Amino acid sequence: MMTHDEMVAKWMKDPEFKREYDALEEEFALFDECLKARREAGLTQEDVAARMGTKAPAIARLESSGGKKKHSPSLATLRRYAEAVGCELKIHLVRKKR
Repeated sequence: MMTHDEMVAKWMKDPEFKREYDALEEEFALFDECLKARREAGLTQEDVAARMGTKAPAIARLESSGGKKKHSPSLATLRRYAEAVGCELKIHLVRKKR
């Protein structure tokens, strides 16, 4: 039986899979940042939910929704999340390499 890493390595050899996987990189990075910020703040999903005035399942959906082609969180939601975990939301446009 293959490990997860071995399966992904095998799939990455398929150009179509790799193209789709790479297209999700930015979304995955955003949600990784959310998780990192929450953990660094020492908070649970329940803690963040209470600070945002919502319920824990909403936070779980927000933190796990990357790449599922579902509704992306609004900037207002991301700002509220950032505030709840003691952060400030900053967005940067980075010039593409040519």
